[in-house]
Amino acid sequence: MQDTIKHSLRELEEHSGNIIITTHHKPDGDAMGSSLGLYNYLKNSGIDSQVVTPTDYSEFLHWLPGNEAVIVYEEQPEYCAQLIKNASYIFCLDFNALGRINQMGKDIEDCKAKIIMIDHHQDPQNFDHERFVEIGASSTCELVYNYIQSHLDPTAMNKEMGECIYTGLITDTGSFRFGSTTSSTLLTAANLMTIGVVPDKIYRSLFDQNRLERLQLLGYFLANKIELIENGTVALAHLTLDELDRYNVVTGDTEGFVNYGLGIRGVKMSALIIDRGYLVKMSFRSTDSFPCNEFSGTFFGGGGHLNAAGGASKDSLEETISAFKTAIKTFKKHLQ
Repeated sequence: MQDTIKHSLRELEEHSGNIIITTHHKPDGDAMGSSLGLYNYLKNSGIDSQVVTPTDYSEFLHWLPGNEAVIVYEEQPEYCAQLIKNASYIFCLDFNALGRINQMGKDIEDCKAKIIMIDHHQDPQNFDHERFVEIGASSTCELVYNYIQSHLDPTAMNKEMGECIYTGLITDTGSFRFGSTTSSTLLTAANLMTIGVVPDKIYRSLFDQNRLERLQLLGYFLANKIELIENGTVALAHLTLDELDRYNVVTGDTEGFVNYGLGIRGVKMSALIIDRGYLVKMSFRSTDSFPCNEFSGTFFGGGGHLNAAGGASKDSLEETISAFKTAIKTFKKHLQ
């Protein structure tokens, strides 16, 4: 744990209305859970803050308490830039490099606010003034919970905050089945239940609200798109622009698809490559000691965790697939 927090709840109160909470591009459950969790905690403490996301995010996260107050930078760039310029405190959650927030990164780099990083990814950049970082922690949501416990006033935690934090716990741990899940993670979940969180309600809100088109895409994906390579140790799948159009794919529809490859006997690494038009996006998942973050960083300009990482390519989909097949051969020792 790297903890350099110096501010107090009183200091945050003094800057109520000039506090921004932000997270990474295309935020997931942990990103929005931690952001809205902190937002709801501050709100219940009588402190006004504003959640600003760089881009839109999945509809299955729109039920989160406080979602209606979120501002999307790419939809209101001038207004958001002014908010950042006037901010006294900016919380950067679930990312550790300004490149992860697109144009917002330049605005934050140029602002005079005190920047606080709360994150669990490797190799943090030094753009912050204070940080609460634990590399390898289950989720940023668990860290936000711990930050409130250790540096603020835990008595101001409420159900709305708890529902957001629990969301990040289960999405980033695969419902507590990933190796990053610890006894502390489970204890945090239990403590959230004592303030009113109902686990099955959260699960239904996240996973049982699919659009029909998403389920149809999933069926097509499982039946047609997974290829086993490297003697069955790697599951490789891809989706084309035409396929995305055919199933009317919206943000979040392919969330979790990469995990299905790991459900195949003998597979140690799963990759999903998607043509987004402007870029080819890549998701990597693994079991045991296969280093997804090292693989992604070496070949596809990405990063993340040991067993979960992402990357991107400016080459065509076909060229990217070919590059992946060449690159994975250099990591054979991790597939044995």
